[in-house]
Amino acid sequence: MENRDARRFAGVLLLAAWFHLEAADMLKVDVAQDGGGGGDTISHSLTLVQRLEALLVQGNGSDVSLRVETPKADEVKVFQAHSLVLSLQSPVFEEMLRSRNSSTLALRESSDCAAVFDKFIRYLYCGEISLHPDQATSLHKLATKYQVLSLQQGVTHYMTQNLARDSRAGHVASWYEYALKAEDVMLRDSCLQYLAWNLSSVLQSGEWVTISSQLLMTLLQRSDLILQSEMELFAGLEAWIIQNEPDGLTAENALRAVRYAMMPPRELFRLQTQSTVLAHYQESVRDLLYMSYQFHSASPLQMAKYFDVNCSLFVPRNYLSPVWGAPWIINNPTRDDRSTSFQTQLGPSSHDANKRVTWNALFSPRWLPLSMRSMYSETGAMQPTRVEGGRPRIIITPATSSADFAGVNFQKSVLVMAQQQGRLVVKHVYNFHQSTEENGDFLAEADLYRRTSEYLIDSSLLLHIVVKPMYQTLITTKN
Repeated sequence: MENRDARRFAGVLLLAAWFHLEAADMLKVDVAQDGGGGGDTISHSLTLVQRLEALLVQGNGSDVSLRVETPKADEVKVFQAHSLVLSLQSPVFEEMLRSRNSSTLALRESSDCAAVFDKFIRYLYCGEISLHPDQATSLHKLATKYQVLSLQQGVTHYMTQNLARDSRAGHVASWYEYALKAEDVMLRDSCLQYLAWNLSSVLQSGEWVTISSQLLMTLLQRSDLILQSEMELFAGLEAWIIQNEPDGLTAENALRAVRYAMMPPRELFRLQTQSTVLAHYQESVRDLLYMSYQFHSASPLQMAKYFDVNCSLFVPRNYLSPVWGAPWIINNPTRDDRSTSFQTQLGPSSHDANKRVTWNALFSPRWLPLSMRSMYSETGAMQPTRVEGGRPRIIITPATSSADFAGVNFQKSVLVMAQQQGRLVVKHVYNFHQSTEENGDFLAEADLYRRTSEYLIDSSLLLHIVVKPMYQTLITTKN
């Protein structure tokens, strides 16, 4: 009878403690004033968390044992727990406890999940967890299996915020593969975007040759890949094929996703004479090489009169090569307007190799959004261009017009860098035709006035402008 009363008392204590923690985050507050004038609040939440942890560690008042076994039963862990806490946190545990016929629950877990089960169970009691990148997927599996939604969302957020974190074997690709299986759309899309926007660094890492053929094809088909050149992508693909020795169809499909027309003829000649992979599969891409040489021999508009150029082969990606754009470092970006000029090649065809377009770029830190200008016009006042509280904007226009521009639609992309885990990564990509105001959310989350903003590196905003010549009347693209 005394044991039953002790368990009931422990359950009531745990229930009250948990609801107290869920109601408000007061871990850092000792005495706080009630905003409604009703008095002060005394909070000992941190002490309560410590007692809950001690309750778990010591097993006081426990009414259920969790026996965690691995598939091969080579390792067994036993945790003394409390059914009230487990039921409150997990509907799966609640159902298991309702239908149990003994005081022990046998749980079968994979070795990686069993290794972090102590962290998982501690979260159920304390509402906090410490983890490393290599433990993230295991904890996410447990949170998903036992339907602990708060932990599942928390681990997903942790993973999306630690994509740039340095690790020995790399982790972004493996997290992507896991997200596919777990059907975690947010994590899947975050990993894929990171890989696409930081592909140059990924290609240089040991993780690249370990990615699956499915992920490889997903990346190769994207037009928003950010890398130095198409040649860099081919070199990475060649290394992947040599390392993985895929079946012929996989290799052929991957090689056909390369945009050979974006390579100058001299690089195509070198590939055909020096690449062992291309030599082995040359028959599979012969038509693409032939079309690429034709593309370089005449203007794309002239070629379109005789051939179908409505395919991704003739669509440039976001190349960092000086031929297609320029970096732009803006010191103290909240101070005043800045401008810069740079040149790009008219188009990717060798027919346009000697033709240059000069671009003028203007950055304004406080430009009045277009949606707000009507407020000024209705009062009869002049429409200002810069006001306090306005948003950043970039305008990019050609310095001169030319007859060569006929049929060419220039898409501009501004790549915004940020510092994460000590590494410089591409955080955002904004695509537009003349002004970033076309996006509406340019640098909306950057908070450039905050010195600790991840977008400021040594008080400077690091950008890279890419100009992509698109024959829009001939080619329909999907980015």
